[in-house]
Parts: sequence; structure tokens; C-alpha cells
Amino acid sequence: MHELTRIKVILDMQTFTLEGEYIQLIQLMKVMNWVEHGGMAQRMVEEGLVRYNGEIDFRKRLKVRRGDVVDFEGNSVKIV
Repeated sequence: MHELTRIKVILDMQTFTLEGEYIQLIQLMKVMNWVEHGGMAQRMVEEGLVRYNGEIDFRKRLKVRRGDVVDFEGNSVKIV
């Protein structure tokens, strides 16, 4: 990825307002419209294509909470 593109992606980080204590990672990916369905989200996580707080994470049922950042295919979201 070109350096200027990477900087733009960081500046364009989306936010997701959490209504409860947490949201599962695959549910978040569906809500953000990053995937078409849960099976696709599970595959993306299993293939190591999702970053959780900067680290690749393979847990499909990971509980994402306020303050966390999730990245996938150039998309970033901060949970608020």
C-alpha cells in the first residue's frame, strides 16, 4: 500500500457506537458491511485477514469492546 494511501485510511477511521458490553467480531464485520454473511466473516478471520488492536487475531467469537480498533482490507473501525 502506498504510504499516502495508508495515512488516508488511518485518517478515515470509522466509529461504531456499542450499545451493550461487547459485540462479537464476526457480527461487527457484518454490521460494518465488510462481508456479505457470517460464513464469509468466519473465513476472513480464519485466514488471518483481520487485525484486532493492531494484531492479527483468529478468534471468530472475539468480544470487541469500547476502545478496541478492528482493521480489515483497508477499513478501520474504533469502538466507542
